[in-house]
Amino acid sequence: MKNQYNLPCNIAQTLNIIGDKWSLLILHQMLIGNETYKEIQDGLEGIPTNLLSERLKTMENDELIKRELYQTHPPRYKYSLTEKGYDLEDVFNSLILWGEKYLDKCYKKLVHNECNHSVVHRYYCSNCNKIVEINEISVQEPKE
Repeated sequence: MKNQYNLPCNIAQTLNIIGDKWSLLILHQMLIGNETYKEIQDGLEGIPTNLLSERLKTMENDELIKRELYQTHPPRYKYSLTEKGYDLEDVFNSLILWGEKYLDKCYKKLVHNECNHSVVHRYYCSNCNKIVEINEISVQEPKE
């Protein structure tokens, strides 16, 4: 994806990588276990084939995914998330939590496997070993 945002902002720069149409949904397909082009395409009704190919190449260049040849004639690849790609799982979970709270129809929710009850998002300070409320955090620019 070309850089749409030329702002000194983590959100803007992250959107330059994953903010185009279909990218997050493609990555989510891989997160839930779809590995081949066909599996990813089947999980995304309506995605044009040329767009899926282009997004996969871009995400590979951005090191979010890797591809591995699993058949030579014709060449076929399976796709998987890199560590960088897997680290987007918190983003997906945050979107699910937001949707659970605000969408008219809830399609998914996050639950604790042990008791099957809904979970909530919390911030944690690893220095203080405490859960931190949202009104106790702020965004800072790094010191150079």
